[in-house]
Order: sequence, then C-alpha cells, then structure tokens
Amino acid sequence: MQRMIESSWLGWRGSMAALLAGMALPLAFSPFNFYPVAILSLSVLFIAWHNVDAKQAAWRGFLFGYGMFAVGISWIYVAIHDFGNASMPLAAFLTGLFAAFLALYIALLAWLLKRVAGRNQLLLPDYLLLLPVAWLFFEWFKGWFLTGFPWLEVGTSQVSGPLSGYTPVIGSLGVSLLVAFSAGLLSAAWQFKKGALVIVMAVLWLGGYSLNTATWTYTSDKPLRVSLIQGNVPQEIKWDKEQVLNTLALYQQKTEENWQSDLIVWPENAVTVFYHQAKKFYIDPLASLARQNNSDILVGLPVLDETTNQYYNSMMSLGSKEAFYHKRHLVPFGDYIPIEWLRGLIAFFDLPMSSFSAGGDQQALLEAAGQKIGVSVCYEDTFSTEVLDTLPEASLLVNATNNAWYGDSFAPHQHLQISQNRALETGRPVLRATTNGISALIDHKGQLLATSTQFEQAVVTGMIEPRQGSTPYVRWQQWPLLLLSLVMLLLWGYHRQNNLSKQTS
Repeated sequence: MQRMIESSWLGWRGSMAALLAGMALPLAFSPFNFYPVAILSLSVLFIAWHNVDAKQAAWRGFLFGYGMFAVGISWIYVAIHDFGNASMPLAAFLTGLFAAFLALYIALLAWLLKRVAGRNQLLLPDYLLLLPVAWLFFEWFKGWFLTGFPWLEVGTSQVSGPLSGYTPVIGSLGVSLLVAFSAGLLSAAWQFKKGALVIVMAVLWLGGYSLNTATWTYTSDKPLRVSLIQGNVPQEIKWDKEQVLNTLALYQQKTEENWQSDLIVWPENAVTVFYHQAKKFYIDPLASLARQNNSDILVGLPVLDETTNQYYNSMMSLGSKEAFYHKRHLVPFGDYIPIEWLRGLIAFFDLPMSSFSAGGDQQALLEAAGQKIGVSVCYEDTFSTEVLDTLPEASLLVNATNNAWYGDSFAPHQHLQISQNRALETGRPVLRATTNGISALIDHKGQLLATSTQFEQAVVTGMIEPRQGSTPYVRWQQWPLLLLSLVMLLLWGYHRQNNLSKQTS
C-alpha cells in the first residue's frame, strides 16, 4: 500500500499536490489564521520532492510557489487594476508574472537541493536538516534580493499559535525555520513510518507554548492614552487638488475631538500637500493647538527639500517637539519607479507621488508624548531587522500606512499580522494607523487591543504601556538563527559523508 501511494506521487498527481498545497498555504495567514496549514502545506511539498530528479523537483517547486503567491498576493491585481487603471487582462498578466517570478526562487531552490543531495531519493537527514534550512534560505533571499519582498513568511502566520513563543527569541524568520522543521518531522514520519518524530514535534510546540508565558520587557512609564485617526479618504480622490482642504479639515476635526489623548497618530500621507505648502496656514496652528492641549501628533505628509528638489514620504511630530522621519525603504513601482522609461507605458507606473527619495539610515528617533518612537512607514515594518534599528531606545513602535491601494483584499489583514509579529519580536506595543483600515492598537505580546472597521471613518482610542528592555531577538538579532542553521547544515553534511562512505566501502 505504501509503495502504491509513493508511486502515485511520481506522476502528475505529485505535481498537482504541490500546486494545491501552495494554493492552500495562504490559509495559514490572516484573515483565515489556520496556522497549522503552513506545516501541512510544506509537508506535502517535501513529500512531492521525495523520489524525483532535479528537473521534476524544480517543476513541483515552481507549481507550489506559483499557487502560493498567485493566491497569497492576489491583492497586487487590485492595486494595478482598480487604482492603477490597467485593463483586467493586463493587471492579471502582471500579477501572474510577479507570482511566477517569485515561484522561480523555489524552483531553483529545489533544483539545487537535488544537486547538493546527489540523489533523487530524500533521506531522513534531508527532511530534518537540509529542507528546513533550505526553506529558511529561500525566505531570507526573497526578503533581500532586489530590495526584498518579505511577504508570506510562514513564521508570520504562527502569531496565534504555540510556535509564536519562539518569536521574541529568534524572530519570525526563525519561526519560519521551526515551521519548516515541523513540516520535515511530519513528512518524514509519514514517509519512513517513524511515529517518534511526531512526539519530537509535540515537544517543540510545547516549548513554544511555555515560552509564550515569558515577559521579556518591562513597563517604563505610566500608560498613555492614544488615538489613531482613520480618515477613510477614497484613494481615487486622495490626491485631487479639490479634495485637499476637505481632507485637512477632516483630520483636524477628528484630532480636536481627541485632545484628551497624549498621542494622536495620522496615517501615511494623510496630508496630501508638501510640508512647506501647509506649514503657515495649517501645520503651525495645529502644533500650537496640540501644545495648548498637552497632546502630541504624528502626521504623515510629503516633505520637499527645496535645495535638492528631492521629496520624501515622511512622518513628523507636532506639539512638544517638531521633527521628521523620512521613509528609507521605498516600494518599487509605488514610492518610486526603478526604470524610469516605464512611465507612460502603464498608468500604474505613473501613480501620484511615485518619485520619492529614500531617507537616510541614521535618522534620530521621533519623540512625542515623552517617548522615543520607532516609526515605520507602510511596507517598512515588513523588514524585521530594519525595525530593530530603533531598539532598544524606542519605548513604542508606530506604523503609518496607506493600504487603500489594495481595497477589500487579503493585504490589510496580512499586513496587520506582520505588525503583530513586530510587536512580539521587540516586546513593544505597536500603534498602526491606516488610511481606511485596519488601524489597530497592538500590545507587546502581539495581541490586538483594539481595531477599526475597514472602509469607515474611525478613531481607535485606548491605553498603551511604553516599555523598555530587550527581548533575546533585539539583543542578539539573527545571530542565534544563523548559528542554528549552520549547526543543522554541518550535521547534515556529516550524515551525508557517512552515507557516501558506506556506499563506497
């Protein structure tokens, strides 16, 4: 019976299983949150690679990756079609092309795995050591290559599960390794009929559950009352000149209704004119009102450097102190166009404010409400190590974003889950202010304290605790993960060499 099942995986059924497993993987992420699916999905992929050659493994890796990204980042279609005014066929083609490009990473990985292993059939050490590290390398590479795209890291999906206990220790990327290790245990248990491997997985998960009870940081000041303003200005009219005064009036009104808060946060580019254009008639009077009411505001707006003619996607603090943070990790084809001759070919490549410059890496932290704040703008908080640059000095984190580009899709939910992981990794509360939802207050354990309803004007208000101290991940960053991966590879190499010696003796 076992041989019959194995032989059925050698043909088209194995390829179909890889595709379907990839398509199912996004169910592990928000808004579905079926986190065990990540382990099951990777288990199917590993089994699909078991007894095929490098070419077939690459094809199955591509199918898995294409299914994973075509479903998981389908929201790119919404941005290109609904707001970039591209035709339906063109938007579908570009979205599919990007999914195929990312899937090639997994295809190349699978081909390399087979070449390194030197055989078609995978052995127990391959499942437990080589495949998990290889998956980790894939996620790391994807998050770095061509400015990086760290979306759909499987560790992120575990924020509500037992493995999240390891997140403050080795980060969400480290949890990705543990997810892949769990998948290796499960698939090897099935492949080699070793039930003890399931017990090892249970011990691993129990360890994560126990770590969830640990508190790595401490309250450093009295609780702050904070308010997040969600203006819900439609993306279609956001940058229209006729809408500017209405938008400014809306955010000022919502702010004045919440002067009782110590800190008020606006989303990314809530102000749709340059700072110097709004300074005298709007920014300065608003700052004066904030001081009179003992409140501080973080405002999202574009800032033009009139000496260099460069402009930045920025957050500024108003009230007790005035300072700026300029977004430093820009989104290709969103914040800037990497290949300028593409402008004019597709409307999506000529979006409003799509020529931002990157801010410097050594910017001082913004200070507001008596706290040092680690600010990220939109996509920046998907890069875990860049958020670490603000720590341990920052006592709270703020992410201001405009996810109106993605409509009613998976993107706002997935991005919120990413922000939860940043809170858990750093032991800091996260204030997430968005244009049209989901705005949220997240505690230092990554738990949602309050959220807004999407596509409505809203103010999310609550109490948060500033915190100090360092989680192991903040203190050691990714060094433990690198060392663990190296040890796993050395152990795999040792077993491979022993196996080769036995074959030649």
